[in-house]
Amino acid sequence: METFRIAAEALRRHALRSFLTLLGVIIGVMTIVAVVSVISGINNFIATEVFTLSPDVFIATQFGIITSQEEFFEAVKRKPIDMDDLRAVREHCKTCGVVSAQSGGRMDVRRNGKELEGVQVFAGTSNLAITKNVDIDAGRFFTASEDRHGAAVAVIGTDLRDELFGRVDPLGRTFKLQGRNLTVIGVLKKQGSLLGQNQDNQMYVPLTMFSKSFGTRRSIGIGIRPTKGIGGMNECMDEVRVILRSRRHTGFQAKDPFSFVTAEALQAVWKSISASSFALLTFISGISLVVGGIVITNIMLVSV
Repeated sequence: METFRIAAEALRRHALRSFLTLLGVIIGVMTIVAVVSVISGINNFIATEVFTLSPDVFIATQFGIITSQEEFFEAVKRKPIDMDDLRAVREHCKTCGVVSAQSGGRMDVRRNGKELEGVQVFAGTSNLAITKNVDIDAGRFFTASEDRHGAAVAVIGTDLRDELFGRVDPLGRTFKLQGRNLTVIGVLKKQGSLLGQNQDNQMYVPLTMFSKSFGTRRSIGIGIRPTKGIGGMNECMDEVRVILRSRRHTGFQAKDPFSFVTAEALQAVWKSISASSFALLTFISGISLVVGGIVITNIMLVSV
């Protein structure tokens, strides 16, 4: 009790010294906690919001994940994945549950004198909403029949709704996509911006209609969900690999003339890119701990 009494008396008499000591501890610990929290938060944000691909879905594409200039030039030389490849996978893949397709690009839309440039257009099959986890706020997604017959319909983002239609309900109303009239059948949920990219300036249209109106030269991505879920990913990828390689007459020892994209691969690329940045942040936060320790040491030496 006498020791505690002396300590309390010392704290009271030397308020500035006590404050500086506490400040050194608080700053050092707070910096470490803040940096770790930021790193964990960014990783979680990237995994849940940016990489929206489900862990039980993979995509076969011409380009895949490009991490270097050499990989890009190699991917450009590959044969594009087309609708015939999609039909072959649907017909011959026994372990494929849901098989969707996606293409598209940035295009201009117009209505009643209002024009929006660079709108992201996703042209896909009717089951794209399943493999890509599309959230609808109002209306509905297009059906298999609408996709098969090339119906001129669209599911638009909230920015398109606000800019083109204002306070008017857009469902059932039309607008022009590069001169082609489309009818709005659904509105996407508001997503905001991700890493500076607006996620509400986009739309989904049937792939058949898009191909007929704007050409079939674009390569498509084939999204596949195995019948056995995550446990059947490798088996399903091997089967799709055999189908696509056989259609391209690829030699036994040659590389795949296409690429697979998975949620795990996307997160691995993100971790490799961010590892150095996170290491630098941790180092900087460690410096604050050292500085805090020096401050405390100096104060204790003066006290002694």
